[in-house]
Amino acid sequence: MNLARKNLPIGIQTFSEIRQNNYYYVDKSGLALSLIQHGKHYFLSRPRRFGKSLLLDTLKELFEGNEPLFQGLAVHGHWDWSVAYPVLRFSFGRKNYSQQQSLEESLHQQLTQLERDFGVQQAFNDAGSRFADLIETISTQKRSPVVVLIDEYDKPILDALHYPDVARANRDFLRGFYGTIKDYDAHIRFSFLTGVSKFSKVSLFSGLNNLNDITLDARYSTLCGYTDADIDNIFAPELPNFDREQIRDWYNGYHWLGEGVYNPFDILQLFDKHEFRNYWFETGTPTFLVDLLFQRQIPTLQLDSLFSSSAMLSSFDVDDIATEALLFQTGYLTIKQIENLGGQVFYTLGYPNREVYQSLNENLLGKLVQDRSRQAVQTAQLYRLLMVNDFSGLKQLFHSFFASIPYAWYTNNTIQQFEGFYASVFYSYFAALGLDVTVEDMTNLGRIDMTLKFNQQVYIFEFKVVEIVPEGHALQQLQDRGYADKYRSLERPIYLIGVEFSREHRNLVAFEVEAVGNTA
Repeated sequence: MNLARKNLPIGIQTFSEIRQNNYYYVDKSGLALSLIQHGKHYFLSRPRRFGKSLLLDTLKELFEGNEPLFQGLAVHGHWDWSVAYPVLRFSFGRKNYSQQQSLEESLHQQLTQLERDFGVQQAFNDAGSRFADLIETISTQKRSPVVVLIDEYDKPILDALHYPDVARANRDFLRGFYGTIKDYDAHIRFSFLTGVSKFSKVSLFSGLNNLNDITLDARYSTLCGYTDADIDNIFAPELPNFDREQIRDWYNGYHWLGEGVYNPFDILQLFDKHEFRNYWFETGTPTFLVDLLFQRQIPTLQLDSLFSSSAMLSSFDVDDIATEALLFQTGYLTIKQIENLGGQVFYTLGYPNREVYQSLNENLLGKLVQDRSRQAVQTAQLYRLLMVNDFSGLKQLFHSFFASIPYAWYTNNTIQQFEGFYASVFYSYFAALGLDVTVEDMTNLGRIDMTLKFNQQVYIFEFKVVEIVPEGHALQQLQDRGYADKYRSLERPIYLIGVEFSREHRNLVAFEVEAVGNTA
């Protein structure tokens, strides 16, 4: 195996630059060839920074017939290099579209540049007509059908989600523009649209219903992202400095019904900086997502086991954003399990990896506490107290957690009336540390609210919402149902922890602990 190190293509989305300057490259050309051989109009949804722009640039170079760039790649011996197609490429990634007119200005600028590139005289004023004229004129002049590539097709809508009127206007504008692809199908050799979200065909693609959506096509699950084999082979020179399983735990786990993949951005940053961090998450704090989860009062306990139908994952629109669809399409949850029930497909969604699990919960806590400095101190203190099993300190700390939640938050929400809310605060603090937490842990005698495995020990939690005074029911339930039995075979110290919360005081009023098994 060749272990010569190459350059890391961090932030580079230009295929020619990667191929000409000794960068690592994960070959996707074989999958690109399969797409071209088996269809004509495609759509692919993937989270941000997954290599969609590089994929489109690869397709551009392929159709333009730049053979030297493909020497040694899977497609090279299977492509007719004597034929070159004119390529019309659009990208909406360069601008923010939350303001009126931003979309039209960006699109007209791109159309003007393409008219200059192909020597086409502008004959119309509206974007749709200019696009149609470009397709027809270039196809006629070149005596060849054109290729249409559109990157970040949905960004003009996503940027404006906080401004619904602008988002709707951008959606309606794009609907007409994209419809041109279907109307001029006879002049088009191939089209490919990529984005983060998957807007329903009714809302955005009613004029483009011939698109083949390959978002959940197992054959193309690795079209963007790195596989385990890619890490082991292409990036082999980088691996001696790392724990391979730790890389997998932190960054692998994205699934679109086929083989799982890693986020390329994380892997390249890791190999560059030699430190495990939440690189991908830091590039786009999900403020809108966090706000939406709290607005809909969804406990964090549920996020690692959301249940969704296939239809729900596709029901994304300005006026109808399903929580499950938003979390899945943006990359904060992925498919963990598939079930076919009566001919309908259902998915169980969960966190893809440690990075998302840890970072999303940290951000959700920040929304609750609204004091990042205090949150950081409390989180660090939690880890230290767990290390020495200081249960008295833990009780005081959790009391501080709930006391730090602003009173105004409670007055605007009903979720605090339920055990799930209080348990979610525990869960998110543990998750923000990346600890091994299981919620709704099944046993033959019932369901444990939460289990934490840490420092070669097991902590079993039961949560109850009670009246003002402690009732002792939480710990009693743990004892009566023998929940510790499930973990005795691990031969680790086990602690039963009953936690009770007062509706009136909005804080814990009991934190009872019983050690079972060998805790010496």
